Amino acid sequence: MKANLSDILKQAIIMEARGKSLYQKVAEQTENEDVKKIFNIMAEEEQTHIEFLSKQLVSYKNKEKFDKYDIESKQHDEETVNSILTKEITEKISGAGFEAAAISAAIDMENKSIEVYSEQAKKATDPNAKELFEWLANWEKGHHKLLIELNQQLTEKVWYDNSFWPF
Repeated sequence: MKANLSDILKQAIIMEARGKSLYQKVAEQTENEDVKKIFNIMAEEEQTHIEFLSKQLVSYKNKEKFDKYDIESKQHDEETVNSILTKEITEKISGAGFEAAAISAAIDMENKSIEVYSEQAKKATDPNAKELFEWLANWEKGHHKLLIELNQQLTEKVWYDNSFWPF
């Protein structure tokens, strides 16, 4: 059974809601204020995605087309992310602890989102749908990049702390 665009948007909303739940739970459970800030920002962005996709779903159901509106202003710029992603924050996160495990799970979720959106962009015959899914894939790549960088810093910290370096 071939999924239609409405079903794809519904699945995308579910993926974003799951990501938001994960990020909120990490933010709630961590005692570190910097880690809490990162995961709260990620949860806010997932909420923005949910709202955006929900509006697109309604528009598609009603008019069989997507509506464009300004969402760019809600994205956190790289400067903001870099101001959060500091050496001090990785010093406060255990590379094998709860936050690190959550980061790893979040990377997997972002990978899945990128895969789904990229695949839908490739399959799309409607230029509007193609643009929508490419845009979403790119936004998820931004989340992915942040999480990968944080994970790499944590991994290097574990290697250093445990003398895993080959030299």
